[in-house]
Amino acid sequence: MRLERWIRAASRGRTLTPQERETLERIRPPQEYPVTLAIAPYEGSIAMLPVAQLYARDVPDLHTPEGADLLQVLWCPFDHSTGMPKTALFWRPAATVTDILTTPPEPPAVQFDGYLLEPCLLNPEQVTEYPDHRELSKELREQIGDWSVWQAAETGVDSAYASYPLEFYANELSVAPGWRVGGWPGWGAADPSPLLCPTCNSDMHALLTIATSEAGSRDSSWLPREESAYEPSIGFKPTAVEIGSGYDQHLYVCQTAPEHAHTELMA
Repeated sequence: MRLERWIRAASRGRTLTPQERETLERIRPPQEYPVTLAIAPYEGSIAMLPVAQLYARDVPDLHTPEGADLLQVLWCPFDHSTGMPKTALFWRPAATVTDILTTPPEPPAVQFDGYLLEPCLLNPEQVTEYPDHRELSKELREQIGDWSVWQAAETGVDSAYASYPLEFYANELSVAPGWRVGGWPGWGAADPSPLLCPTCNSDMHALLTIATSEAGSRDSSWLPREESAYEPSIGFKPTAVEIGSGYDQHLYVCQTAPEHAHTELMA
């Protein structure tokens, strides 16, 4: 998969060379129909892939358990009845991470291309967002759905939203797109519902959103400061992650004890 990505990126804007075409056909042989698959079960352990490494010093909204200042997130690159990769969280004191593998183990296969991440440096940017409009009171929903309220506030809101002011709130002010730590839950097509810790029944809060893409060109208020540095070859998907058909994977942890079992939702 890594070789395939390299060839696709290197050949953008030109015709594939015979050697490149031969390599791609070796990686993904042409299908003959009807397709018949005979896959033997894999026996042995599967290495998990690193997803994110977050230091509390870099991410003010990362609420760590006592004695820990580092969160490492890994996942198994196969679906586990949820339509998403199964994640594992490791909370550690950063000072204890001393033996760094020069060549970390990798699994023999992954289920989908979008489960193999491209390495990226993090550039954390703290932003202010607001709850999904479905979590607001009826009175607040009526206010943000009234175009005259936005005009009176002199917010400089784009007049294109005049016919649907609620979408201005949803697109420009509510839950931020892209990878994020903390913030408000992103419910997508699902209705908001209480999330309770499976260990102690306490409330859970958003820990990490693993997003298929970052803010796009239409998300004007959410464009990251380094947007101009994006390469055309990666666009707004620098990590190459794809959850479902372009969804996000949300991780929630217990407010009382983050080390308790976490919950995953796709939205």
